[in-house]
Amino acid sequence: MAGKQYFTAPIKSTRMPNSIPYIVGNEFAERFSFYGMRAILVVFMTQYLMGSSGALDTMSEEDAKGWFHLFVSAVYFTPLFGAIISDAFWGKYRTIMILSIVYCLGHLALAVNDTRIGLFLGLFLISLGSGGIKPCVSANVGDQFGTSNKHLIEKVFFYFYFSINLGSALSTLITPLALEYYGSNVAFAIPGILMFIATVIFWMGRYKFAHIPAKGVPFVKEVFSPLGLKCIGKLYIIYFFVSMFWAIFDQTGSSWVLQAEKMNRHWMGIHWDASQLQAANPIFVLAFIPLFSMVIYPIVNKVFIMTPLRKISIGLFLTVPAFMIPAWLETLISHGQQPSIAWQILAYAILTAAEVMVSITCLEFSYTQAPKKMKSIIMAFYLTSISLGNAFTSAVNFFIRNEDGTSKLAGASYYYFFSGMMFLFAVLFVIVAIFYKEQTFIHDEIEVSEQ
Repeated sequence: MAGKQYFTAPIKSTRMPNSIPYIVGNEFAERFSFYGMRAILVVFMTQYLMGSSGALDTMSEEDAKGWFHLFVSAVYFTPLFGAIISDAFWGKYRTIMILSIVYCLGHLALAVNDTRIGLFLGLFLISLGSGGIKPCVSANVGDQFGTSNKHLIEKVFFYFYFSINLGSALSTLITPLALEYYGSNVAFAIPGILMFIATVIFWMGRYKFAHIPAKGVPFVKEVFSPLGLKCIGKLYIIYFFVSMFWAIFDQTGSSWVLQAEKMNRHWMGIHWDASQLQAANPIFVLAFIPLFSMVIYPIVNKVFIMTPLRKISIGLFLTVPAFMIPAWLETLISHGQQPSIAWQILAYAILTAAEVMVSITCLEFSYTQAPKKMKSIIMAFYLTSISLGNAFTSAVNFFIRNEDGTSKLAGASYYYFFSGMMFLFAVLFVIVAIFYKEQTFIHDEIEVSEQ
C-alpha cells in the first residue's frame, strides 16, 4: 500500500461505487453504538446512577428527560463544528477518523464510571465525536457519486438508512438486557466495542473512498457568498419546521420509555423491557423502506408526483396522530388502568411512517440542494433541526417541573401540548413548501479504469 494515492473525486462509473460497503458497514456499527447507549440512558439516570459515596444518586423523571434531550440536542448541534473542520481544514476522512477516537473515549467513560462525573464526561465526549462526524459521514456518501451514477444516490441513501436502523434495532434489543442482567458497566461497554469496530471498518476503506479535498479559504468564502447564504437561508426555513418533528420523535427515548414502565409489557408471549420497545422504530423502518420505495411511492406517483417537499409535508401531519395515541394512553394510566404496550407499538408504526417520509427525504434533499463545496456544512445545518427540536423539548421539561415534584403539564396534557404544536407547524410548512424553489448541485467526475 506504500505510496498508494487517495482518489480526490468520484470515479466515473454507472455502477455502485466500491466504497459503499465500507461506509454502510461503518454506519451499522456506529449506529449500534449510539442507539445502544441512548436506549438505556433514561433508565440509567432514573434507576442506576450512583453517587460518589457508592449509594444510588438517581434523577427525577423530569430531570432525566431534560438532560436526555439536552444531550441529544448537543449531539445534533456539534455537527456544525465537524462540518467546518472537515470542509475547511481536515477533509471528511481525517475528521471522521479523529473524532471517532473521541467518540470511543466517551463510551469508555460511561463504561468505567457510573457516577455523574462519568455520565457527563461520557456524554460530552460522545456529543463531540458522534455529532462531529455526522455531517461528514452522510456527505461522504454523496461524494462517492458523479453525474454518471447520480441516479443511484437515492438507492444508496436507502441502504445507508437501512444500516442505521438495523444497527439501532439490534442494539436496542440487546443493551437493555445487558443493563438488567450485567449492570451499567457491561451495558455501556458493548456500544463502545462496536464504535471501535466502526472506526476500524472506516479505516479499512480509506483507499476506496473519493476523498474530496478540504477547500480552506474558498470554502469560507463560498459559505458567506450570496449563493451560500441564500442556500442556507432557504433550507433553514424547511429545517425550522422539521425541528418540531424531532421534538416529538426523540421522545421515544424519554417520555415513551417512562410511559412504558407503567404499562402492561406482556405481549406476544414475552415480557418486554421498557427500553426495548424503542426497537419497534428501526424494525418498522426496515420494513417500511422497501414498502414506501417500491409500493407506496410508485402508486401515489400515478395520482400526483411525490416531490421531496410533499413527502415531508405528509410526514409532518402523520406525526400528530402518532403522539395522540400516547396522550390517550396517559389518560388510561392516570385512572389506574394498565393498557397493553401493543398500543404504543401502533404509535411507533405511525411515527415510523412519518420518519421515512421526513428523515430520509431530508437527507437526500439536503445533499442535492447544497453547493458542491458546502455538502458537509449543509448536512450540519440539517442536523441542527434535530438539535433545535430536542432543545425545545428539554426546555419544556425543565420549565414544567414544579418545586414540589409535580408537573405543570401532567399526564395527557403533556402529549396534547406537543401534538398541537406539531399540527401548527405542519400547516405552516405546507404554505412554505408551495413557494420553495429547488436547485440541484452534483460533483464532477474523473475517469478511472474499472477493475
